[in-house]
Amino acid sequence: MNRQRKPIAKPSAAPRAKANTKRGGELKILLRRVAIQKRVREVAREITRDFRGQRVHLIGVLKGACIFLSDLIREIDLDTSIDFMAVASYGKGKESSGQVRLNKDLDSNIAGLNVILVEDILDTGLTLSYLCRILRERKPKTLKIAALLDKPSRRIQDISADYVGFTIPNEFVVGYGLDYDERYRNLKDICVIDVPSA
Repeated sequence: MNRQRKPIAKPSAAPRAKANTKRGGELKILLRRVAIQKRVREVAREITRDFRGQRVHLIGVLKGACIFLSDLIREIDLDTSIDFMAVASYGKGKESSGQVRLNKDLDSNIAGLNVILVEDILDTGLTLSYLCRILRERKPKTLKIAALLDKPSRRIQDISADYVGFTIPNEFVVGYGLDYDERYRNLKDICVIDVPSA
């Protein structure tokens, strides 16, 4: 994968405020919606610049990347198409099982296309390594990764993203598509949540 070409945006060091939620459990805001929107626009501009005059095919990893992808694609000034894949690795807990299972495959052929795999978070790298291996076998013209969040301290597989929204510490986060036990995906901010250890 290509190295990041510009400094990665990082969460503000300012004290984190508590999120406004009625769902129970303590949430602390890590990334505010305004910062997320700004960074998504910047990532879209990078993609537009890198693929000027070409078509890009975005593949969202369900379910977590759906909100990031929908905001990202509207900011990309290129001919675009989309598809989705779904995998399972977390189950209902906060720790990955270490095994990735494909639950939904692509609906269309990607041979010869400029493919950007869009993920909510690059964590251990197990999921993205698995998906990249599958996608490369299908002969895309190019294959890049766009990850909203990067948590390098958790990396197991040697993989990096071409486009990164934010590098974050080793915290369990929810909101903006990310969940805990299928909850909190609809939060507009990205928040740290205190969850019990397995």
